[in-house]
Amino acid sequence: MDLIHVQDAKMQKTKPARGKGYTDAASCITNIQTDSGTFCTCVGKDYLDQIYTNWKERLMPIEGKKFSSTSQDMHPLGIFEAEMIFPHPSGSIRLKVEFVVMNNCALQHFILGNDHLNTYGIHMKNHKDRYFTIGENKRQKFAFPPEK
Repeated sequence: MDLIHVQDAKMQKTKPARGKGYTDAASCITNIQTDSGTFCTCVGKDYLDQIYTNWKERLMPIEGKKFSSTSQDMHPLGIFEAEMIFPHPSGSIRLKVEFVVMNNCALQHFILGNDHLNTYGIHMKNHKDRYFTIGENKRQKFAFPPEK
């Protein structure tokens, strides 16, 4: 899909200070999982190694935070800021997101957690067709999986 018009998503609430939220995306298609049960937005270092060669140079510090999944303690390395573009035929949406980079996360995708789902007003719908909306524009629907 060609990107037509890209606009920045409007935040529905105040964004945390830089480096205090819990995402410049590579010019490639990445895998993103939206997970309303995940407290913070995160990504594993092994997945970042595959798509960003210089992510360690851009890592912001994270101190005094503890993270855990359902089965283990997670080990944060820092915060990686990126822009994610969700393509749509009537105009794409760009989200500025901060991911906590986890040393021991084996997943091969970004996880967009409840912190950023709430910040940008992302609502997931599971009706006849599965889709999500971003912000106040409920007519602009993004499909699961994305239309090709």
